[in-house]
Amino acid sequence: MPTFLQQLHVDWPAASERAATEALRSLALAELSPARDGEALPPGVLGTVCLKEVMQERGRAGGYDPNLDKCLVTEDLLCALAELQEAVRHGPGDGPPGLAEAADADAGGCMVVHVVSCEEEFQQQKLDLLWWKLDEQAPLTQKHLVCGPVKAAGAPGALTAPEYYELRHAQVCKASARKRGRELARDPAWTEVVRVLSVATIKFEMLSTAPQSQLLLALAGGSISTKGTKSGTFVMYNCARLATLFEGYKHSTEQGRYPTFPPVSSLNFSLLQDEGEWLLLFNGVLPFPDVLSQTAALACAAPGLHATARTETMCKFLVQLSMDFSSYYNRIHILGEPRPHLFGQMFARLQLLRAVREVLHAGLAMLGLPPLNHI
Repeated sequence: MPTFLQQLHVDWPAASERAATEALRSLALAELSPARDGEALPPGVLGTVCLKEVMQERGRAGGYDPNLDKCLVTEDLLCALAELQEAVRHGPGDGPPGLAEAADADAGGCMVVHVVSCEEEFQQQKLDLLWWKLDEQAPLTQKHLVCGPVKAAGAPGALTAPEYYELRHAQVCKASARKRGRELARDPAWTEVVRVLSVATIKFEMLSTAPQSQLLLALAGGSISTKGTKSGTFVMYNCARLATLFEGYKHSTEQGRYPTFPPVSSLNFSLLQDEGEWLLLFNGVLPFPDVLSQTAALACAAPGLHATARTETMCKFLVQLSMDFSSYYNRIHILGEPRPHLFGQMFARLQLLRAVREVLHAGLAMLGLPPLNHI
């Protein structure tokens, strides 16, 4: 999994190596209940802890599995806890937007969010409580973001995360070769473009579903279309179209075909009368700050153990904006004839599309994706 996250350029906190457990072992031996007379602990078990008592001490039983009771503390469990401690200790000082603002965060703004699969939720809750029991510096606020199961349709047997990446990368390479020609697709200059498209495909595919829901990966079929409206490549394709549009305007200005862009205050936006222009403005540009705030902040302030994320909100928003832009761009000729009486409308349209481009770039940055200038 760390390899897969690195391929996606996800900055995930992790211990540099298998963390030492000596300090935790000493604390465990002092805090945990030893075996009773005549009772032998299983091999590798250092002692037990009553998790119900820990929950009562914390005063936060809400959301924890009711079956959490006696926990057998093993070397493996202590090692997992030590790695978690090290990851937090060496993690970035500033967390993602929305974490520090949580109402129940520590005084220092420290909060830990456990991103865990539904199959591992029970074990992670034990780790959460054990951390609080053995470490005085453990964050008082720990939230759990539980992700639904991932199912693969059309995969021959089990498919690892790196194999999934390689499959999508191969499909993007195939699509690029078909669109641009095999020789151009082999050009080293396209290596980075193909990599970004592969990452965009995977991120949109995985994040377009609410994290708590089941994710079905459709792996059957041999290719991915850069114009398919359900993929991240479609958003990237329209991002590149915008870059080409403004590059075309810049080149024409340098040739004297168009005048330089006038001050925005002098533009006549009443010339924007096409329905597609108002769709871009009212469905894309104006609501974007609200969409951004909804996506950027984990819902951590609510009482209870669990946090929720809304990654699908941003993905669906960017896809819809790209569809609206694509429909508009295919109908309207933005850079028209170089006639003075047409410049006012052209500049108003260009300013609108500047705003659309900024929204696309900001949305992609939220997903950790760079915009592409060509595709």
